[in-house]
Amino acid sequence: MKRLVLLLATLLFSAFVLAAVNINTATKEELDALPGIGPVKAQAIIDYRAKNGPFKTPEDIMKVPGIKEGEFGKLKGQISVSGASTPAAA
Repeated sequence: MKRLVLLLATLLFSAFVLAAVNINTATKEELDALPGIGPVKAQAIIDYRAKNGPFKTPEDIMKVPGIKEGEFGKLKGQISVSGASTPAAA
């Protein structure tokens, strides 16, 4: 029984780790939870998409002022531009 509980907990945690945040629909709080993105960059992402429309590819996030290749490298497996936004694991 103990192993089953541990297995279920591991699978649940893994789902959150593998979940992607849709940068076209994410809230400021969801964006802020991403690595390397604080409240200022989260707001910059929201402002950029409000002005320019939805991101077409995850790489488009580098068009947001303050987000460069280094930040994108930390984010690329955790962001998407389609589907439901799933909060990033803390």
